[in-house]
Amino acid sequence: MFKVSCLKFSGKHHKAVVKIPFFERKSFVYWQKNNYFCIMETTTGTIPVTLTPGAITAIRKLMAKDDFDSTQVLRVGVKGGGCSGMTYILGFDKREESDQEFNIEGITCVMNKAHEMYLYGMHIDWQDGLNNRGFTFKNPNASTTCGCGTSFAV
Repeated sequence: MFKVSCLKFSGKHHKAVVKIPFFERKSFVYWQKNNYFCIMETTTGTIPVTLTPGAITAIRKLMAKDDFDSTQVLRVGVKGGGCSGMTYILGFDKREESDQEFNIEGITCVMNKAHEMYLYGMHIDWQDGLNNRGFTFKNPNASTTCGCGTSFAV
């Protein structure tokens, strides 16, 4: 969450606190056109997605393999495509400058900061049944999803 404090330069001081559910590590300062000076600072770090115990177990099994590249981290994200417009990304990758980093049960995860608005609050699970095997995504931001559950629209 962010805390935003604003001061108006018209002789009176105003302070506003706004909570925004997006994660950002760095505080920054900006000017608004209507003579406001605002400072945005992080009040708490949030984890944008959750992994169920089944997903954590499956990811740890992948990480325990002999050929696993320990320089990579778990990437959660989206890309254009699929029958609903956007497709989920879940895999091991190198860190990038535009990533935010978070940790879930000892698993280092990264997400492009721009993807959080599509994925905030999503639950990732592992299914190992007769009808479904693999990772599943429950995204509260999706307005529609495809039948297989790997594509969505907002």
